[in-house]
Amino acid sequence: MSMQSTYLMVPAAPLLGAIAAGLFGKVLGRAWSHRITILMVAIAFALSVTIYNDVMAGHTFNGSVYTWMMAGDTRFEVGFLIDRLTVMMMLVVTFVSLMVHIYTIGYMQEDPGYQRFFSYISLFTFSMLMLVMSNNFMQLFFGWEAVGLVSYLLIGFWFTRPTAIYANLKAFLVNRVGDFGFLLGIGLVLMVFGTLDYAAVFAAAGQHATDMTPIPGISANLITAICVLLFIGAMGKSAQFPLHVWLPDSMEGPTPISALIHAATMVTAGIFMVARMSPLYEMSEAALSFVMVIGAITALFMGFLGIVQHDIKRVVAYSTLSQLGYMTVALGASAYSVAVFHLMTHAFFKALLFLAAGSVIIGMHHDQDMRNMGGLKKYMPITWITSLIGSLALIGTPFFSGFYSKDSIIEAVGLSHLPVAGIVHVAVLIGVFVTAFYSFRMYFLVFHGEERFGKAHHDDHHAGHADAKHDDHHAVHTDEHGSHDAHDGDHDEEEVAHDHHHGLAPGQKPHESPWVVTLPLILLAIPSVAIGFIAIEPMLYGHYFTDAIFISEHHEALHEMHEEFHGPVAMALHAVTSLPFWLALSGVLTSWFFYMKRPDIPEAIKQRFSAIHNLLEEKYFFDRFNDWFFAAGARGASRFLWRFGDVRLIDGLVVNGSAWLVGRVSSVVRHVQSGYIYHYAFAMITGVFVLLTIRNWFE
Repeated sequence: MSMQSTYLMVPAAPLLGAIAAGLFGKVLGRAWSHRITILMVAIAFALSVTIYNDVMAGHTFNGSVYTWMMAGDTRFEVGFLIDRLTVMMMLVVTFVSLMVHIYTIGYMQEDPGYQRFFSYISLFTFSMLMLVMSNNFMQLFFGWEAVGLVSYLLIGFWFTRPTAIYANLKAFLVNRVGDFGFLLGIGLVLMVFGTLDYAAVFAAAGQHATDMTPIPGISANLITAICVLLFIGAMGKSAQFPLHVWLPDSMEGPTPISALIHAATMVTAGIFMVARMSPLYEMSEAALSFVMVIGAITALFMGFLGIVQHDIKRVVAYSTLSQLGYMTVALGASAYSVAVFHLMTHAFFKALLFLAAGSVIIGMHHDQDMRNMGGLKKYMPITWITSLIGSLALIGTPFFSGFYSKDSIIEAVGLSHLPVAGIVHVAVLIGVFVTAFYSFRMYFLVFHGEERFGKAHHDDHHAGHADAKHDDHHAVHTDEHGSHDAHDGDHDEEEVAHDHHHGLAPGQKPHESPWVVTLPLILLAIPSVAIGFIAIEPMLYGHYFTDAIFISEHHEALHEMHEEFHGPVAMALHAVTSLPFWLALSGVLTSWFFYMKRPDIPEAIKQRFSAIHNLLEEKYFFDRFNDWFFAAGARGASRFLWRFGDVRLIDGLVVNGSAWLVGRVSSVVRHVQSGYIYHYAFAMITGVFVLLTIRNWFE
């Protein structure tokens, strides 16, 4: 098999699996559906390892494999760019997807949509692979929209639940806003450069560094405009402020897809895209400053929201938002390799945390409220230790993978010379404490302390749904696995009820999850510990990304970091004396004291600062504002257009008005139709006379 055929097989394999499970799932049955899809993703992972070895031997590829369309002199092609950035993303996507596929066997075993779910997640894997392997903007946009489509299908997977339908519609609409900017950016690239090929655009970018946008009425630097428009697309896909609102609600989908969306696919697409476009972003300090500010706002303020969540999955979701903000801040600091490095390490420990949360939900009989948990350590030892590993990696504990990438981001921001770098550095430092606090708040509430399960459950089980208190779309409060216990063999999928309560009955105890759930946890825990230690030197201080990511010489942050780096062990030991380490430790100790020793203190703080607590519970009122301004505004505009456009203008004036006019004219004209020839002759003579008179006037 030639290498080009190997490249083609990587995305093709999960696509074939998706087709098999999606179209022939009922014939194949459950067992063969998951066997085929898992085999296809495993093949994609194995081929990605082969391609990685080939690239590390010095063999890269940039070329077209198929011409889709010709428009004038412009070719729209399907092509692959296989370099070190690409193969790193391919390995992350295929490995995490493989773990999620295996995990799904245990998590979704009772769900009536079993084959459909495997088809969707395989299709998701195909879409992301097409995105990261693209060598042109057209294929990038195809993958971009494809992951958006499949995320829509997966977030609303339990389509009988109003909350799930509301969530996937919300994700779809918010991403349309970002994708509109993204499409404008791609259109501007085609308009100026006459091509959508990455290499051709990057090669010609220097010639347009001082050009202004060729759009009438808009006075802006061309490269800055392109970069900002492309980043607006990244703000939607990677859930950056203010287009972040869809991501927490994506928890309405099953936990395996939460892990796939948050860890290795959709939300990392924007980070990858900006890193790929580094030759353009390096030419615009204004665009980099914009990127850095947006990232800082997301990193800090989305972290605050994780503090007040009670739904275990939503805590991890807001953690994802915050960590994406850190990656974005690194992009703004021109530390593209650092951002991608954190993307890689984050993929492993965030997938681990999501799948561990799903394991807890299984053990708790699908109860997601952390206030109903506690003391699970002795009942779920594998889930406990893997969750602890994921939490330690997330907060940046020395020697864990998250430490090497997260501390590198903070250092890069501190060394940045952008005007906004100072305040951003303070924000990401505060974020270290916040991350440690909410991460170990979740850990202590779930695995330690008093056993609160099997007792009276909290009424506001889905406390994370602040909008459920006021939105009719959220009238039905359901649990994570609403379909399972209501399903029996005599009911169709559409008839499955989702509105009954779950949780452990009095006297019932939690249980460890089956091996198909715990095995992926163990396999993800290994890179969550070791991958940062292994990869930091080649990726950040070696030459791994030399030909894949461009960094201008006048950005000295990484050069200064390189001078201070003396190996991963020395870096970890030195961290003990650094501010981020003590901030993280303070966050852990504070959460332990608040929730293990003095649980009355958080409640007292909540009462004392009720206004701030309400602000956080309402998610800064973004959802209320969007519902009032955009949703209600759109409905109001639609009613206006219907009432005045449809009813009065079209139906009233055009349709009924024209009928009335024809009737009135006809009622007058019919009197002329007398039936006498001399009347008609007189009318003809009069007409000829009038026409001759008019002609004489003009002559």
